[in-house]
Amino acid sequence: MRKNGPIELVFHTLFIAFILAPLLAVVAVSFTGKGYLSMPTDGLSIRWFKAILTYPGFIDAFWMSLYLALASASIAVAFAIPAAVAIGRYRFPGRDSISAVFLSPMMIPAVVLGVSFLRFFNQVGLSGTFLGITLAHVIIIMPYALRLVLASITGLPRDAEQAAATLGATGWTTFRRITLPLILPGIAGGWLLAFITSFDEVTMSIFVASPQTMTLPVRMYHHIAQTIHPLIASISTVLIVMTVVLMMVLDRLYGLDRILVGKG
Repeated sequence: MRKNGPIELVFHTLFIAFILAPLLAVVAVSFTGKGYLSMPTDGLSIRWFKAILTYPGFIDAFWMSLYLALASASIAVAFAIPAAVAIGRYRFPGRDSISAVFLSPMMIPAVVLGVSFLRFFNQVGLSGTFLGITLAHVIIIMPYALRLVLASITGLPRDAEQAAATLGATGWTTFRRITLPLILPGIAGGWLLAFITSFDEVTMSIFVASPQTMTLPVRMYHHIAQTIHPLIASISTVLIVMTVVLMMVLDRLYGLDRILVGKG
């Protein structure tokens, strides 16, 4: 295998620095002791990290985002698994159309979806409810879960499944004992990607969230619209650290290549 030369290494270094620069800037701003956005050139301070505890609205919004992401990602994966099995394993009339319908939320602007959900939920009485915002999130994150599960099942050899059927195993037993363990990395990756997408969603959620179901990104958006100070940077830094720790734990326990790429 050809190793990267000096030009490739410089390019990769500059590219990674370009990607990380905004995150590092947010982290640096969060440690300022001033009352406005400023790089901490005159000393470090955790003033704005302590200030998070004085804003219970952000803490409540964090738990709302966490519960919402857990629920919507789990429901989306539960629907994605049978959909992926049907699309990836069988040929039937309308297969491509059904696949396009499941993946269509990725092509529709989030603003359009938000307005549509707002209108629909007002008509059916789900406006401002946790069930309503959960259903909306399930629809927009379903394509992400479906794509990874479908990718893991499309190239899966059928020898083991056919052998199980030959030995008298039922369809459900074959799926539970053979197919499901083989596509588990794709399921885990789809759930993780769906969870992150749901937790981070803001454009559509602005239209369907209520004061009782306000997520953390929506709360941060409204806070920025009213005032700008380093509190938002400190909250962002906490989320960045939590994400890094989560990725390190997953890589240690299971391997990110297996989760995100779907390797067995």
